[in-house]
Amino acid sequence: MFKKYRYVAIMVIALSFLAACVPDPVTEAPPDPTVAPPTPVEGAETIFIGGIHPLTGGLAADGIQMDNAIQMAIAEINASGGIQSMGGAQLAYLSADSTGAADVGQSEAERLINEGASALIGAFQSSVTTNIAAVAERESVPLVIDVALADAILDQGFAYTFRVMANATTVSTFGAQYLLEMAAAAGEDVSTVAYLFEGTTGFGDSARAAFVTEAAALGIDVIGEYPYEPFAVTDLTTEMTAINALGPDVLIVTGYYNDGLLAATNAEDVGLDVKAVYGIAQGTYDQAQFVADAGDLAECFFDANYHWDAANPMALAARDRFQDQYGEEMRAAAFLSYQVTFIIADAIERAGSSDPVAIRDALAETNYADHLLPFAGPVQFDETGENINARPILMQVQNGQVLQVWPPDQAEAEPIFPCTSWGEAVVVTPAEPIMIGGIHPLTGGLAADGIQMDNAIQMAIAEINASGGIQSMGGAQLAY
Repeated sequence: MFKKYRYVAIMVIALSFLAACVPDPVTEAPPDPTVAPPTPVEGAETIFIGGIHPLTGGLAADGIQMDNAIQMAIAEINASGGIQSMGGAQLAYLSADSTGAADVGQSEAERLINEGASALIGAFQSSVTTNIAAVAERESVPLVIDVALADAILDQGFAYTFRVMANATTVSTFGAQYLLEMAAAAGEDVSTVAYLFEGTTGFGDSARAAFVTEAAALGIDVIGEYPYEPFAVTDLTTEMTAINALGPDVLIVTGYYNDGLLAATNAEDVGLDVKAVYGIAQGTYDQAQFVADAGDLAECFFDANYHWDAANPMALAARDRFQDQYGEEMRAAAFLSYQVTFIIADAIERAGSSDPVAIRDALAETNYADHLLPFAGPVQFDETGENINARPILMQVQNGQVLQVWPPDQAEAEPIFPCTSWGEAVVVTPAEPIMIGGIHPLTGGLAADGIQMDNAIQMAIAEINASGGIQSMGGAQLAY
């Protein structure tokens, strides 16, 4: 392991020496989205993209980030020249607050379309997204789902709705498989689980139903199912006590952030005797905020969910830009909103038109390979609008960090299983990031080499971290 890192360092130093000896023509740095975009060709139109998310209420923390991520993506697209096939046409954003209510989301979709939106993005909640999809279908305006899990959204035969993330069946099916594979790799048996889930918005029940089906095929017995109302629940101690009495190997949890945090707290309160708490599309256990809010309690929690590709330097750079602009760490839901905006821009580029029907037809033919998501293959939609290559990733909180742990070829660290923060398993002491500095000509006549060298270091560091970091220091991560 040490030799591999030393080799990277030697190569970087060698490249630095060569750059000092070989002049190169001036090359412009990447566009800065904080500066005014270039002036489009005279007569180029403005194309409106609408976004609908919960900007107020209990889900506003995610909704506001998703709204901001779309605006950041649009600024970057415009700064790079806009829609080239339309003479540099610029994108503009129309924002709407669903308030977390399906009827409000529906009326806001109608408003955005009346205001000229050529495409819609939304909407974080399955119930809200279902109503928006019906409006999009009626008005022949494409909707690209950034986050909404329920299978039922696209089971209705809509022609104008597309989903980039994996649906409930895909997340739950792979989530069940990852659980069994991970346990087998650790020499552990998982034959029984209990399932705690939000049971009122359609999302939790959809995930639960798909998991139960796959679990039966894998020989896992779901010995208890416990629904709750996510926006009204204030205590889950009764459910946790009942689950403890059943004695499952693992507790599966699906829900939103606040109820997921409550479930974690109450699991510790009753000393839940399980090998792990394992989220399926759980809106809590893959969030940096969970670590901040729960402290040491957050250790060990798993979540099989959508995510960014943690091994992709471009994904990491996008998250850094978001943090610089908005002052907080970019959540996975916001990253999906960011990515979806680029996919819509790609469709508009290929359509060469702001006509919603033409954009819809281009979306149906999408073959988007340059995505920043953790699955192989391009974004491609089947006849129902589902992304045929979408897969979840399994994450675990280790040493205060949310890390990808399964499947192995996309893991930043090995999973720790069995493991609960109130149990006997001990997670290694958190390691401080190890800072690596790089100095190269990023502007001026040698910038072409300098920018590449800077990017190469970031790529190497991402690959080292994705392979587990500095093993002799408990998986310490490098930072640039």
